[in-house]
Amino acid sequence: MKTYPLALLGFGNVGRAFVRLLQRKTDELRQKYAVGWRITGVATRRMGWLANPGGFAADALLAAQTEHAIHTTDVQQWLAAAQAGVLFEITSLNAQTGQPAIGHLRAGLEHGAHAITANKGPLVHAYAELRDLAAAKGRRFLFESTVMDGAPIFSLFREALPGANLLRFRGILNSTTNFILSEMEAGRSFDDALKQAQAIGIAETDPSADVDGWDAAVKVSALATVLMGIPLKPQDIEREGIRGLTGEAVRAARNAGNPYKLVCRAEREGNRVRAAIRPEQVPVTDPLASVSGTSSLVHFETDTLAGLTITEHNPGPETTAYGLLADFINAVRD
Repeated sequence: MKTYPLALLGFGNVGRAFVRLLQRKTDELRQKYAVGWRITGVATRRMGWLANPGGFAADALLAAQTEHAIHTTDVQQWLAAAQAGVLFEITSLNAQTGQPAIGHLRAGLEHGAHAITANKGPLVHAYAELRDLAAAKGRRFLFESTVMDGAPIFSLFREALPGANLLRFRGILNSTTNFILSEMEAGRSFDDALKQAQAIGIAETDPSADVDGWDAAVKVSALATVLMGIPLKPQDIEREGIRGLTGEAVRAARNAGNPYKLVCRAEREGNRVRAAIRPEQVPVTDPLASVSGTSSLVHFETDTLAGLTITEHNPGPETTAYGLLADFINAVRD
């Protein structure tokens, strides 16, 4: 059995859920994959760059106790002090540039660690660079948690669909707007539905990234860039959010059997991709019509499969954490 030193860059809800999942899966990882782990690095804005090559106790780390830590000043020093074998980049999204996550992942690969991220920004702004750097270093750059949390989208195309070329996709990729629309169908106004989304923690204080369609645009960009092999920037996607919808219009559409959904779509056109995000009325017979609450759905069409649909039901931090775990297993067992 090989034990891997893990470095966690970002330790919010997802990072903490990931540590708890590692604890729960420890015996299974040992027995099925001959894989052990210890957390040797953790870095956050509040805590700074902390390392312990002998490993932090997971329970103590979850309790914010980091005795015997080495304090470093930047990502390179931190990776070296932690003797990191796998870097998990779990910081906040910067949709405009993908930084500083791109720099973190580049540093991890240069250090010689596998690089795993839940951050969409690096896919949008530096996918080819990081993919090629990982290959040159003999390491893996993996990112299953970036779109639809732990649903196996990228690994599905990478491992299970060889020779299949993605032609187009459509779906519901932003859970916050889908929740708001569901609440509006139940009788709330847009403002009240948004406040409810903020109260349960799925919408930010500034909800513009969700309700104006930017989060969905970044996800469409990531899917097109990786799965179609054609770089697509979020600003090049036609985009309309849900701010203009009233509760009356949303309820009338549902009652008429054509509910509103914030629909994402992309289609290959030669060597470019045409993509759009906008509120659309979909027939009740459409699989998108049945997606409610914080669930998501994406429907793919390839040159070999006429239709393949993946649905994720009401994910949380634990779902995203599973995507990180799956990437970890795939990185170290290859």
